[in-house]
Amino acid sequence: MAQWDKLTELSDAYTQQLHELYDRDDFPMDVRHYLSVWIEKQDWQRAAREHDCAMVLFQVLLENLDNQHSRFVQEESFLLQHNIRRYKQGFQRYLEDPCALANTILWFLSKEKDILQNAELAEQVQLLCVEQEAMETSSQHDLERKMVGLRNEVQCMEHTILCLEEQQDEFDFKYQTHKMEAVVDEAVKKDQMKVLQTLVNRLNDCRKVTLSDLKKLLDRIEDLINILVKKELVEWQRRQQKACIGSPDNVCLDQLENWFTCVAVCLFQVREFLGKLEELVGKVSYENDPVKAQKPALLSRADTLLKDLLKSSFVVETQPSMPQGKGPLVLRTNVQFSVKTRLLVKFPELNHSMKVNVSMDREAPQIKGYRRFNVLGTKSKALNMAESQSGGMVADFRHLTLKEQKSGGGGKGVSDISLSVTEELHIIYFETEFEMKGVSVELQASSIPVVIISNSSQQQSAWASVLWFNMLSLDTNDVMFFANTPPATWPQFGEMLSWQFLSATKRGLDEAQLEMIAHRLFAKKQNYDACKVAWSKFSKENLPDTFWVWFDGILVMVKTYLEDLWRDGLIMGFVSKGKEKSLLKKKQRGTFLLRFSESVIGGITFSWVETTITGEPDIKTVQPFSKVDLLQIPFHEIIRNFQILEAENIPENPLLYLYPNTPKDEAFGKYYSEKNGADSPYFKYIKTKLVFVSKENTLEARSPMSSDMAQGEGLEPMNGLCGEAAELNESPHSLQQSLLETYHPDDPMLSGSVAAAEEDLLTYLNNPNAFVDTDILQEEPELTDFSLSGFNCLPQQSCGSIFQ
Repeated sequence: MAQWDKLTELSDAYTQQLHELYDRDDFPMDVRHYLSVWIEKQDWQRAAREHDCAMVLFQVLLENLDNQHSRFVQEESFLLQHNIRRYKQGFQRYLEDPCALANTILWFLSKEKDILQNAELAEQVQLLCVEQEAMETSSQHDLERKMVGLRNEVQCMEHTILCLEEQQDEFDFKYQTHKMEAVVDEAVKKDQMKVLQTLVNRLNDCRKVTLSDLKKLLDRIEDLINILVKKELVEWQRRQQKACIGSPDNVCLDQLENWFTCVAVCLFQVREFLGKLEELVGKVSYENDPVKAQKPALLSRADTLLKDLLKSSFVVETQPSMPQGKGPLVLRTNVQFSVKTRLLVKFPELNHSMKVNVSMDREAPQIKGYRRFNVLGTKSKALNMAESQSGGMVADFRHLTLKEQKSGGGGKGVSDISLSVTEELHIIYFETEFEMKGVSVELQASSIPVVIISNSSQQQSAWASVLWFNMLSLDTNDVMFFANTPPATWPQFGEMLSWQFLSATKRGLDEAQLEMIAHRLFAKKQNYDACKVAWSKFSKENLPDTFWVWFDGILVMVKTYLEDLWRDGLIMGFVSKGKEKSLLKKKQRGTFLLRFSESVIGGITFSWVETTITGEPDIKTVQPFSKVDLLQIPFHEIIRNFQILEAENIPENPLLYLYPNTPKDEAFGKYYSEKNGADSPYFKYIKTKLVFVSKENTLEARSPMSSDMAQGEGLEPMNGLCGEAAELNESPHSLQQSLLETYHPDDPMLSGSVAAAEEDLLTYLNNPNAFVDTDILQEEPELTDFSLSGFNCLPQQSCGSIFQ
């Protein structure tokens, strides 16, 4: 395919580069287009060096232009005839130096190749991209076609205006000639007047057609603005809301910017066309001139459409967020946050000329106790193209802070509605002024409502409010949303929960995991789609056992300690006790699965299959591991070295196959650490390895299958810490219950979780005798019913081989 043909088939971004290349007058695009085949066959490099060769090509170029002119004469293409004739005259300046023309053409061909190479490279990168952005929908393809059609119509209108100007010049020339000539013969004068009347009638018809075409062009533009503002922009804003709470939606603004800019450019061109008509009327006018009658209304409509488009084009591209926050839209007083605004109408000539100002709560609700805040920091910035990767017009505020107003905050209001701090919503406003080519309009953008806290302890509850608002509200100005909070349907709620894991760990929740959560919330049902979750059940201030506190505790634990295991699908996680039993009892001895605790906040446990003397399956569960445990030993190392002490005190690892039947070392092997002794990541001085140990006789005393077990309950966990100290000969000491967290007795699956302070545990490991007479070895009364194994230093010769 010829180079020019490839260029004309490029996407809009590269076609725009081609137009910008040929905006200069050195080499007209029309000539490049009509003589493309001939131009690409010539040796312009040689012509740039050799005068004789350049002169030959120069003469042939002029001949080709003559031939093209003759073809346009036959086709009665008046405008193209005129252009070709003008281009040929322009090339006459190269008569003395044809090599300069060859150099010019060679430069243009080289720039064309650069555009082609960039386009091909971008296409290859897109094909190689693993996570390709969401495919354009059919409606977006349709909108893109409409944009192309609009640009073509504007180009046609530009030609129409030129033709109208040439037609008027012809009439004006003949009319002025007629006035200057003193024609005596009445018959001749009458004939001339007929010719002039014919010309003015044709001019009048042409003006009417031009005005009609301009009206149709404005109709098309209005339709496109409605699509952009009422559909595409609204959908983007909703995608941004969902993206703020973890949804993987595409919120890139580059495509919208291209569309908004295209329509704005076309509207400015329409205003120029109307200005040109005004100029023509100033030269030639007559009675019942249609331009005088219709032009004011068309200009007013064009200005209205342009202002509507501009007002919608100013948006908040990146919502307010703190660097160390749980997520966007939660701000803390006196802590810096950032936010970025963007003007979707991109005019390079406006770079650094438009100032954006920040304000806060201009229309705050008049309710009792509603706080007011001042914005501090650099509150005014210029829209510029340097702070955006795509070169967009952005104002990036990076060092703003909020300070509560002392006067007026928490005062009286006209309403008795009382909102908690984390249910109070605030909006940040941004203002600027657009001024270009006689158009001036005030622009305003606003953030999605933010929650403002004063203490990090409010972060979890504030994030719950952000999740609830952006999951349910389509009105981003509704700061009174929590005055009458709507419930969430299960499909909405489950999707939002999955987004939390997806954004934090790159792996969301599957249907089975979501079903377990629904079961926890609504009990067993055939279908949960009609079920609803109330805001008070999800998260309410000062209630420590809300659903969100439980769920977020798991999320934080997984993100901090178990992200790789979760991402690889090794943690079943959300599975009920009854479901766990039904899954495991059909499996071979040693099969185990990992699940999150239902009552210990941020706890994870595992259950495995044993067999009784009669050959019946016996499901055993270890007490949940908390962040204190996981901070000391990675969970995969716990699984690797977990031990059961049988009656004879022979340690045995009961975990053999990860459900359904994957050998443990095959599933977790890539995470194992081979370090030990001096290289151990856990202890530096004593050659020790930490493992969790349960006494088999203790488990058996509490875990036989019973009527409670038949319902998936009554599984008791027992575990402890075991350290192997090759250089210690002292008798082992028991690390008693004071090292363990208080457990939730309402969960029969659980008996406690390790919660020792790390420094105490390390001190004990290095010097067990130091704790003989201290409180850390004393039993707490509320745990006397449980016989937990202690921390034992096992002699290396008896169990060292098991721990390798």
